[in-house]
Amino acid sequence: MKTKFFIKLIFFLIIFLKPSMAEIIKPKSSIDPSQVVKIQLAALMKNDFPNKDRGIEQTWEFAHPNNQKITGPIERFKYMMKSDSYSMLLNHSSHEIKEVYLSKEVATYEVTVLDKEKKYYKFKWQVEKYKGENGLNDCWLTTAVSQPISMGSSI
Repeated sequence: MKTKFFIKLIFFLIIFLKPSMAEIIKPKSSIDPSQVVKIQLAALMKNDFPNKDRGIEQTWEFAHPNNQKITGPIERFKYMMKSDSYSMLLNHSSHEIKEVYLSKEVATYEVTVLDKEKKYYKFKWQVEKYKGENGLNDCWLTTAVSQPISMGSSI
């Protein structure tokens, strides 16, 4: 009898107290710059899981406010991400992140993506430490993602 109760209790804790996979990760000053890029790429890799465009929405969350002004609102950002310039990031097969530059305020990474068509693309991905209000002070946020450079097919 105690075993069944214990199993039910564990099940309840796992289901109801564990943060939902659907929750968007919010920027925090404790998230380092490489982790920001990893969060965004992991989300874009599974763009439509657990719901449509969740990866794009997660990426938007870590976009610098100045970038959001230029690329937003969110529906416009989604359109941009689905364009030929960035669609290879959506539901891509794998990615590799290499640090190119790191200072106290700016970090730049070379990101190589293998898209779902088995083609490689390279991007320059830059994040900066935000200085300002909105609860984002000292958070690392994406300020630039270059146009892709095609690296050819993996076949």
